Amino acid sequence: MKHFWQKAFRNKALGLVFVAFALGLPMGSAVASQSTSPLQDSQAPPAPASAEEKPAPQPSAASTQEQTRPAESEIPKIRTTTNEVNVVFTVTDKHGRHITDLKQTDFRVVDDKKPVEEVRSFHNETNLPLQVGLLIDASNSVRDRFKFEQQAAIEFLSQTVRPRYDLAVVIGFDDTPDVTQDFTDNTEALARGVRELRPGGGTALFDALFYTCRDKLMKVPHTGPTRRAIILVSDGDDTHSHVTREEAIEMAERADVIVYTISTNVSGTKGTGDKVLERIADATGGRAFFPFQMRDVANAFGEIQLELRSQYALSYRPADFKADGHFRTIEIVANDHKNLRVKARRGYYAPAQ
Repeated sequence: MKHFWQKAFRNKALGLVFVAFALGLPMGSAVASQSTSPLQDSQAPPAPASAEEKPAPQPSAASTQEQTRPAESEIPKIRTTTNEVNVVFTVTDKHGRHITDLKQTDFRVVDDKKPVEEVRSFHNETNLPLQVGLLIDASNSVRDRFKFEQQAAIEFLSQTVRPRYDLAVVIGFDDTPDVTQDFTDNTEALARGVRELRPGGGTALFDALFYTCRDKLMKVPHTGPTRRAIILVSDGDDTHSHVTREEAIEMAERADVIVYTISTNVSGTKGTGDKVLERIADATGGRAFFPFQMRDVANAFGEIQLELRSQYALSYRPADFKADGHFRTIEIVANDHKNLRVKARRGYYAPAQ
C-alpha cells in the first residue's frame, strides 16, 4: 500500500510538470500549486526574463520579513531619532535693535531644564535659504484694509524672495485654506497669487496654520539647512476651525516653523484675537506685530524681512536625552541678559521609538 501511494504521487507530480511545460509555466509552480491558494499563486515571483538568467532563490518567511524592514524604517519620524537639536534664534537689545555679532560664549543653552551636553555648531546665519508661507486671512472680518495689506505683502515678497534661492507659497483662508500660488521663487507669480485673494466667509485660522505647516512647509523638498517661516496676517478671531490653537502651535513646532503674526485689528486696543496671535508667535519663536495704523503694516513686513536675515543658528546634543515622544523645552539665555533679549522656539517634540 505504501508503494502504491508513492507511485501515485510521483505520477501526479509528473503530470503537473507536463501540463506546466505545455503551457509555458515555470516548473516550480506546478508542484507548488498543490499546497497554495489561487491568491498565493498570483503573487508568486515571475519567471526569469531569459534562459541565461538564474532564477532568484525563494526567500524564507524570516528573510522576507527582514527585507521589508528598511522600507518601513523610511517613515520620516524615524529619521529624526538623532539626539541633535537645531535652533534658530534672534537677539535684540532693550530698544528692539537686532544684535548680530555675538559669539557662542555669549550664551548658555538649557534643554529640558538641564545644561546641554555639547554645542555642535554655532553660526550667525544671515544667508540661509528661506521657505516662507504667506498666510492671509481673507474672511469678512478683515475687509476694511484688505487691499492695503495685499500691497504690503506683495512688496515684502518682492524684496525677500531671491530667485533660485528662496521659495514662498501664498495661501488665503476663510472657512478653508486656498493656495493661490504654490511654492515658487518667481515674485511676479507670487504677486498674482496675492491679488487673487478675495475676502469673504468665516475664519478658520487654526486649521489654516495647521494645514500650512503639515501639508506645505513640511513637504517642500530641500537639500540643506533652510529657515522656515510663516507670516500670518489676521485679526486672530477664529470661528470655524476643527483643530485647537494649541494643536496648530504643536504642528508648527513639529515642522520647525517660526510664525510671525500681523494683526489686522484697527480698533487701537488689543483684543482677544490679538492675544491669540501673540501666543502663536511667542510659542514658535516669532514676533507679533500690531500695526493699528495702515502705514504701519508695511513697517511690520519690513521688520520681519530684517529679522529673517539677522538670526543665529546652533545645534547641540541634549543631556539625558530620551526618544519618548515627549515635549522638551529649549531655553537660550544671553550672559548679558539684562540688556539682551533672545527669541527662540519654546521647545520641540522628541522622536518616539
